[in-house]
Formats: sequence, C-alpha cells, structure tokens
Amino acid sequence: MSQSNTSKRKKIIAGVVIGILLAAIGLLVWLVGMPLIRFITDPERFRAWIDAHAFTGRLAYLGMVILQVVIAIIPGEPLEIAGGYAFGALEGTFLCMLGSFVGSMIVFLLVRRFGMKLVGIFFSQEKLQSVKFLKTSTKKDILFLLIFMIPGTPKDLLCYFAGLTDMKIGQWMLICSFGRIPSLVTSTIGGSALGDKSYLFAVIVFAVAIAISVAGLLIYNRICKKHAAAANAEEQPNQPIQSAQTIQPDQSVQPEQPVQADQANQSSESGGSAESSGSTESSGSAAQ
Repeated sequence: MSQSNTSKRKKIIAGVVIGILLAAIGLLVWLVGMPLIRFITDPERFRAWIDAHAFTGRLAYLGMVILQVVIAIIPGEPLEIAGGYAFGALEGTFLCMLGSFVGSMIVFLLVRRFGMKLVGIFFSQEKLQSVKFLKTSTKKDILFLLIFMIPGTPKDLLCYFAGLTDMKIGQWMLICSFGRIPSLVTSTIGGSALGDKSYLFAVIVFAVAIAISVAGLLIYNRICKKHAAAANAEEQPNQPIQSAQTIQPDQSVQPEQPVQADQANQSSESGGSAESSGSTESSGSAAQ
C-alpha cells in the first residue's frame, strides 16, 4: 500500500509540475514570444535597440535565443537573421551558437527529468515516430550529427528527442553545437548583408539557403522513410515462410489414410476369418 501511495503521489506531483510548466510556457509565448517575433521582424528597430543597450542588449539577445530553443514553437530563423543584422556575421553567429548551446542543454536536462510528458507538449506522436530509429540505432551519434548539419531539418524536434535516448549530455552538446553551424552561418551572413545594404548578396545567400533547405528536407524525409521501412521489416520477420507453412495442412492428414486402409483391411480379414471359421463349424455339426 505504501509503495502504491508513493507512486500515485509521484504521478500527481509530476502532473502538477507539467501543468505549471505548460502554463508558464504558454504565458511566455503570449507575453514574450509573440512580441519578440514582431520585434525581430523589424530589423531597423531591433538594431537601434541593440545599439542603445550595448552589453545588456547582447544579454537580452542571448536570452531570446535560449527561449526560442526551449519553446520549440517559436521559429529560430528570424532571430538568427536579426542577430546577423544587428551584430554582424561573426558576432551574430557566436551569440546564436552560445544561446543555442545553453538552450539545448536546458532542453536535454528537462526531457531527462520529465520524459515524454514534456516532449508530448510540443510534438505529436507522428513526428516522434518519424525519428524513432534514432533511439535504437547503433550509429545514432553519426546520424544525429548528419541530420543536424542538414539545413532545413527539424532541429527542435531532434533537440527534444535526444533527451529520450541513452546519449550522454556531453556527446549531445558537441553534436548539436557543430550541427547547427551551417544553418546559423547562412542565416547570420544573410542578415549581415541586409544590415550592410548588400541586397543582391543577401538575396543570393537566402536563395542558396532555401535551395539547400529544400534538398535537406528531401534527404531527411528519405532517411526517415528508409529506417521506418527497415524497422517494419524487422518487426514482421519470416511472414512468407509462416504463410507457406500454414498452407500445407493436408500433409499432416495424408499419412493417416494408409492407417485407415490397414484398419479396414484388418477388419475385413478378421470378418473373413470369422466367416470361414463359422462355416467350418457348421459343416462339422452337419457331418455329426
């Protein structure tokens, strides 16, 4: 009884914590996330605000990046472009990398603590099933890194899903840090080009980034489908062999037919012997 009460108490506490966390996330999205998106989509205003606040502006930008990683429904690309616009390509990339590093670490630790209850807030079962192969693959480290490095792949999903695997936090932090570099660099370089009024160069950068992202999504979907098909094949092994075995029920019945025939022959022989013995007895009695 005590153990069951303890487990119920833990479930209740976990449910309350998840509820509070969900409410806090919703409040942050409403009070901070939406104004943040509107703010960073006005690059001139954002840059002026950064210039006016100097060091505290950079701390505020770091907080924005961390918040975007933790609250997966906030898009990251506008924030990365705004970082390049406000700080330049080099400093913008550094600040984005630092904020993403801290945010990814927070997400990993939260998922390790709350598990699927937290992950299910942001992602559907269908999306989680699409990356399920990463949990059981013996090459999950390499796959995570390769998928993370492809621009256009759902890095927020991968970031949350990594906490559900047995990967160590040190490995994950290296993977997500290096894996984010290609997409961060293209976004901040494009933003920096906009800030310098190099519009043609910015268009070229964004066009190349979009093309790579589309190709990356196609590659990502192909990888997911390939591993999903392999997983289904492993879950349903030797089905043709089993069906072939079940189609042959007559073979087990056929050997019984000679036995029945032998029994019939034996009964006929016994009947014949009985008749012959009967006739012999009757002839003997007649002779007497």
